Amino acid sequence: MSLSPPSPELLRSLGKMLRGLSALFWGLPIALIASVQSQTFPGGQGLAALLPCAANGLLFFGLTQLAYFQPQERIWRQALDRAKVLAIMNIWLSPFLYFRVRLPHIPHYDLAVDVLYLSSLLFLYNYNLVLFRLTFMLPDENLRSDAKMLARWSRAILGIAVLVSLAYLTMLRAGWSPSFIHFPFQVMEMNHWWMAIVPLLMPVAMMMTLTWKVKELVIDGVFNSGFWRESSQTEIRG
Repeated sequence: MSLSPPSPELLRSLGKMLRGLSALFWGLPIALIASVQSQTFPGGQGLAALLPCAANGLLFFGLTQLAYFQPQERIWRQALDRAKVLAIMNIWLSPFLYFRVRLPHIPHYDLAVDVLYLSSLLFLYNYNLVLFRLTFMLPDENLRSDAKMLARWSRAILGIAVLVSLAYLTMLRAGWSPSFIHFPFQVMEMNHWWMAIVPLLMPVAMMMTLTWKVKELVIDGVFNSGFWRESSQTEIRG
């Protein structure tokens, strides 16, 4: 007995999901590079202010496309909504990367960049949860096992990065720190961009890997009718 093909509504949602996964896969490294490049853009052109906004806008677009898949699932939608709010915040704060370089004497720009960095860490943490929830709606046990491992490690790294960054920025802006960390503070100030980017590299790589795995699974499932019949019976867990 042959299985019926996926419904047109499901195929449309899968097409939007693939579009969203592609935007997120490429948007993550572009946003990372654009944020650093905006600090050293030759000639100080206005394009340096637009690139981080465009890259974060690409991430927001990718999340809006994922929202067409299984919109009735409450836990899935809540994870998406949190990530979208943080993506909007990142878009709004991104120009301050450029403004701080052009007008370094305005302290509020430093504060805005600090908030942007913390918001970016929280965005990555919540996007990790989005991918984790998504894998539990797809009928592939190997993908779920990979998602559990990658999500656990990346969330641990991001959680530590959030706490350390929050403590560091609080002491830095308050102008107070214990004497035993004066030297580490000086090293971090001299290499602040490297210190900010390095903790993000491994989580971003893990999330790009998981995004690509989900995308390949969805593409394969479009041509497998039984795949999506099983998927429709899969519930979100955890």
